[in-house]
Amino acid sequence: MLALADPDLDHGPRTDKSATMRMCAVSREVRPIDELIRFVVAPSGEVIPDLKRKLPGRGLWVSGSRRTVAEAVRRHQFSRGFKRDVRVAATLPADTEALLERSCTEALAVAAKAGQVISGFAKVEGLLEQGRAEVLIHASDGATDGIRKLDAIAGQRGRNIGESRDLPIVTALTSTQLDLALGRSNVIHAALLAGPASKTFLSRCQILVRYRTDDDDKTGDGGQKF
Repeated sequence: MLALADPDLDHGPRTDKSATMRMCAVSREVRPIDELIRFVVAPSGEVIPDLKRKLPGRGLWVSGSRRTVAEAVRRHQFSRGFKRDVRVAATLPADTEALLERSCTEALAVAAKAGQVISGFAKVEGLLEQGRAEVLIHASDGATDGIRKLDAIAGQRGRNIGESRDLPIVTALTSTQLDLALGRSNVIHAALLAGPASKTFLSRCQILVRYRTDDDDKTGDGGQKF
């Protein structure tokens, strides 16, 4: 249940484990915690994002969009919410986005170790034609011709086998980020097989895209690029 004694701060990651809703310190809207980011004060006095919601201390929650985090910085909302002088980096919105990107690449690396990632145009094309791909991934800086061809195969395959939804397509990461996650160079196209690690990656990409676009309504649903 939502603790209402202090709408700005929670009571720490252990005491609020059962909470599913929190109030955004900027908009004052009560929202699902999956749509917000928890911030805590580090021992140094600096405000840092707690993406996994496990860091000690009381937390302040902000809607998970770059625009809202920037607004919290501009309005000095962290000092007011924590009711003390805290250090807030001007780069906090960008730093938070970088951490979200790292969270996605780490999840992709875990999926690769679990054998749930296939990369390379020809291999991805074959996986799509077999109907075994659960998620299609393109580097955001990849060539449009290859992207269009694989997207067309994914869409046609769905119609052929009568699927009720299109294949989720991830374009949130650059080729460099994909290289880092998969431990190889020049990765432009990849696909995920079914499995829990793939679901985790997909979920984290949804959060990243929501943060970048400030679109809180069905961002990253099946059939959308994100």
